[in-house]
Amino acid sequence: MNSVAVIEAIYAAFGRGDIPAILAHLHGDVEWEYAQPSTDVPWFQPRRGREAAAGFFQDLGMLEVTKFLPKHVLGTGDIVVAVFDFEATVKATGGRIVETDGVHIWHFSGDKVASFRHRVDTHQQYLAYHGR
Repeated sequence: MNSVAVIEAIYAAFGRGDIPAILAHLHGDVEWEYAQPSTDVPWFQPRRGREAAAGFFQDLGMLEVTKFLPKHVLGTGDIVVAVFDFEATVKATGGRIVETDGVHIWHFSGDKVASFRHRVDTHQQYLAYHGR
């Protein structure tokens, strides 16, 4: 399976809620949210290792996701970039998140994801998380 196909499989698993299938595609020492600026938004916390990355999906439970639409998945070699739309509500605050053309950056080592990063409007998500 090439790297683009792996990411498409990860997104399909996310749509089914199949977190174990996603984790199976991650390197054991995956760097999740690499080089992310400091924030207290739980789903943006840097994590290392497959088990720690599972915490990202647990933290997404704080959201009622109403839209996750990967629009383009592009890549060659060991880098894949995906462009997506995303909408959610933070359950605790009612804060809305609307992302148009958010970006995921995926780096591979062999056939496994070695690192992952969001490129989105983190300030908007911070405000929604804090109910502002």
